[in-house]
Amino acid sequence: MNKVALGLIRRSAFLNVTRWFAYLETTCPEVQDEVKIRQNEAKSTTAPASQSASRYNMQLQDTENGVVTRFPPEPSGYLHIGHAKAAFLNDYFAHDAFKGSLILRFDDANPKKEKQEYEDSIVEDLSLLGIKSQRITYTSDYFEQLYQLCQKLISDGKAYADDTDPEIQKKDRYNRLPSARRDRPASESLAIFKEMRDGTNVGKQHCIRARIAFDSDNGWAWNIYPTYDFACPLVDSLEGVTHALRTTEYADRNEQYEWFLKALDMRHVYLWDFARINFIRTFLSKRKLSKVVDTGRVTGWDDPRMPTVRGILRRGLTVNTLREFMLKQGPSRNVVNMDWTTLWAMNKKSIDPVAPRHTAVEEKYVVPVTVIGGPDIPYGETRPKHPKNPAVGTKMIAFANKILFDQADATLFKEDEEITVMAWGNAFVRRITRSDEGVVTDVLVELYLEGNVAKTDKKVHWLAACGSELVKAELWDFDYLLSKDTLEKGDDLERFLNPVTATTTDALLDSNSATLSEGDTIQLERKGYFRVDKSINKGPGGKMVLFKIPTGSLKG
Repeated sequence: MNKVALGLIRRSAFLNVTRWFAYLETTCPEVQDEVKIRQNEAKSTTAPASQSASRYNMQLQDTENGVVTRFPPEPSGYLHIGHAKAAFLNDYFAHDAFKGSLILRFDDANPKKEKQEYEDSIVEDLSLLGIKSQRITYTSDYFEQLYQLCQKLISDGKAYADDTDPEIQKKDRYNRLPSARRDRPASESLAIFKEMRDGTNVGKQHCIRARIAFDSDNGWAWNIYPTYDFACPLVDSLEGVTHALRTTEYADRNEQYEWFLKALDMRHVYLWDFARINFIRTFLSKRKLSKVVDTGRVTGWDDPRMPTVRGILRRGLTVNTLREFMLKQGPSRNVVNMDWTTLWAMNKKSIDPVAPRHTAVEEKYVVPVTVIGGPDIPYGETRPKHPKNPAVGTKMIAFANKILFDQADATLFKEDEEITVMAWGNAFVRRITRSDEGVVTDVLVELYLEGNVAKTDKKVHWLAACGSELVKAELWDFDYLLSKDTLEKGDDLERFLNPVTATTTDALLDSNSATLSEGDTIQLERKGYFRVDKSINKGPGGKMVLFKIPTGSLKG
């Protein structure tokens, strides 16, 4: 691509072009990464992988002796869609591509943020995603070993105790200047390290710093609770991890990761970088997510407006779609703000072939209709639940001379107009009665079954007003929490939260809906796809509760 054009796109000079470019990156990462993949293949020795591996154009170095990956979440919040990508990639390499093993390791080195609730939810969410680890471990399981390894670093002259003010440390690192404590004797640093473990006042004023070249781009510290950068490579090596998958935001710390393993003469671990995933009008910060939960903006961590694993599954995203989407992004190292429409469009392709068709009319201003030529005594006919998939099963449609239309349809009728009454046939609109406010209160139609359904402009759904027991339901639809595509640094979250993000409509559903269970996915004719959140008698007032599933189109 022309470098000037690419620069304009990257700077978002043309919004629509930028979105189109992001869409291509999202859906066709194999195109942009083809050259990189070929270069990496030439440099790396790779073991034969399954057909699944080649399908996603993903390879790992040196897999002849097996593959062990790890998913290391901090138990300080619920898993969100960004975590899902990491979890799926680790599971894929461990179980699909190379038939290895996966470790679920809780990075519990920050007790101020951790809760048992979060740990339990992570285990449950991974189960929902179909991901099973071979063992569960904790970083804290290795604290004693980490302590001893840190002592060895100090004894070998590769680390030292430092009580320099954190702001001065930061300034020195920026200017690539050595700390005033850098040449502190090992014996003195070891004594201070013991004070740190004992929690004395002197110990609390110190941290241990690696004696990495001070003019390196890297340089940082950990205290008696080991930092992620210290613990991660060591625990990876101790646990037998062969390949550590990390987002590209850690790429500048790869040198540090490898330095520790070499400094302590520990087993090598291969690093595999991938881009973290972001979506427009979405925030993944645990602090921000906690805020909208705590302030009641949403009903909880599993609210369908939340980008948590529980939230998006509850809204109707299938696990298979989410997995396929994430694995397709796997090779890409480009961090882009993806559009949700791509993911939901994939989801529609997954659910449409198997979603049973049902019918609903809105209860408010529902229009009673008299059908000339309709049966005086209601009767039922067996019809397929899906017009193209007999395996979905059958349903019963009730026919009567009294039926119900949606107000939105009846408002557009003209007298003597020929319409199609879906699943029945054509009819002529003979009379329309309206209130003083213009609301349609009654319609008279006359069946014309010999009419050609292909020639009518209006095709309407309906329900029999008698002959079957209709099911009351709430139909929920949701909007983005954010009104802005991307929050910038310094943006006030409250300012960009949409005031109204959920709407509900009372509706009447066909009697077949009474057999639906929580979690079922259906299509309501001409209204869209829905996930059953609460089955009959489980929602408010015994109503069913259905959540509308986005489809990636403006019509939803």
